[in-house]
Amino acid sequence: MNETITRDRLAAMIDYTLDTPWASITEVRAHVSEALELGVGQVCVTPSMLHATSAADGFGLRVVSVCGFPSGKHHQLIKAAEARLAVESGADEVDVVIDPAAVRAGDTNRMIGEIVAIREAVPAPVTLKVIIETGLLDEAGIRTAARAARTAGANYVRTSTGWFDCPGATPEAVRIIATEVGRELGVEAAGGIVTIDQALELIAAGATRLSVGGETAQILDAAGDAHPGD
Repeated sequence: MNETITRDRLAAMIDYTLDTPWASITEVRAHVSEALELGVGQVCVTPSMLHATSAADGFGLRVVSVCGFPSGKHHQLIKAAEARLAVESGADEVDVVIDPAAVRAGDTNRMIGEIVAIREAVPAPVTLKVIIETGLLDEAGIRTAARAARTAGANYVRTSTGWFDCPGATPEAVRIIATEVGRELGVEAAGGIVTIDQALELIAAGATRLSVGGETAQILDAAGDAHPGD
């Protein structure tokens, strides 16, 4: 891959994320305002803070929220209800953490069953992204989880929550997911993205979205017109 990535294109790929449980309403509102100033494509907040994203209305900024976050150990019906409520509260997209135990065990039936339950609760055109915590998996585990997400009707596979003591977004994990899902699903790199070089390397590996927090402005400032490399 040797494709020019403009600053605007990179911004459009970013989920500008504020998912800390201690973020106040004032901080979330400021985060949305910053998202609009930066020109990012999406802003991601926790479900209880969706009411603070009203400034995004009418500006083309998509609102993302999380479900079963960050542990993934909620019952699938609780996740389905949480996802539905998030959409009713203004979310355009939902990022769900599926049960890490099922993922690590390679239990395809449990993974598919859980994702289908959530997909039925938030059907298209809602975008559903499945978080599989790649830092806890080997290559076979990543491939199995990515296939389950594709089979169950997800729109994206996301690498991680960024909340656990394990690798977040790595080019290797992104590449594995991308080879499994092809063009059918998007790939979101999340966890520890703090520099433009990391962002471009992940895009070169196959990432179509990036979840980035407070480093977003400096990454975009450093972007200009850049090449992700081969």
